Amino acid sequence: MKAVILDAASLGDDIDLSPLRAEVDTLQVHATTAPEDCLGRLAGAHVAIVNKVVLDASTLEALPSLKLICVLATGTNNIDMQAAKRLGIEVRNVTAYGTASVAQHTLMLMLALANRLPLYQRDVTRGAWQQSAFFCLLSHRTLQLSGKHLVIVGQGELGSRVAALAEAFDMRVSFAARPGKTDDDRPSLHALAPEADVVSLHCPLTDHTRHLLDTSLIDRLKDDALLINCARGGIIDEQAALEALREGRLGGLGVDSLPTEPPRDGHSLITALDEPLNLIVTPHNAWITPEARANVVRLTVDNLRAWQGNTDA
Repeated sequence: MKAVILDAASLGDDIDLSPLRAEVDTLQVHATTAPEDCLGRLAGAHVAIVNKVVLDASTLEALPSLKLICVLATGTNNIDMQAAKRLGIEVRNVTAYGTASVAQHTLMLMLALANRLPLYQRDVTRGAWQQSAFFCLLSHRTLQLSGKHLVIVGQGELGSRVAALAEAFDMRVSFAARPGKTDDDRPSLHALAPEADVVSLHCPLTDHTRHLLDTSLIDRLKDDALLINCARGGIIDEQAALEALREGRLGGLGVDSLPTEPPRDGHSLITALDEPLNLIVTPHNAWITPEARANVVRLTVDNLRAWQGNTDA
């Protein structure tokens, strides 16, 4: 059985791929793959292993040997799922590989924004502490998390882990109703927004969640509320959130993703990092602890074994 990894660099060069090699006869590893190289590299392959490389219908149709696609992520939007099903190509993804890693990153953003770390670091760099009339700076009003209300959108494994960590800080946690679900009897984010001190997003990007945090909903938040997005770019209206932050209608904004990644053409949030704002933008790296990346390999091995077991049966 021949397997091909098209974008191994997305896992980093410190992750051991030998467990994958042990499951197949041949494993060809490519650090990155341009769209025009997909067909040539997958010719004769039975298994394609990809993270973000797009495999569209025309590509899949030209690969008669391909029987399995292992996605090194939870999202499968880079695969034409209908074409794969029509062609009898099984698609298997991985889930819950980075729960601890992303939850840790979420709490990092929450703590840093609550303590106005971006603003105080800017002050120290510019000499404000050195020139202070007394021993500390009190320039920016911080937020004690104990007793504050965290509203989470998404009560899956990740949202639940973030809730558990927040409760360790004595926060009160509420889960908002899942957007688009008519049978969810929990309060909506719209209803919870006015009493939220922190809003953290852990839901997929869908038609129901795109720009879930728009101007009208942001305006319902407290002026010192913190907004954190470790889910997908586009769930918040980033421009609306930035304007609210600039105008003092939002206390802090932390994002780990943007609508287009990598943001080769730039983004207003990245430009705004030069401004005196309580703003943090991280490069979609909440998931990248070595433990989480090793989990991706382990779960992909499980997917290969499960598929081979079904095939042999």
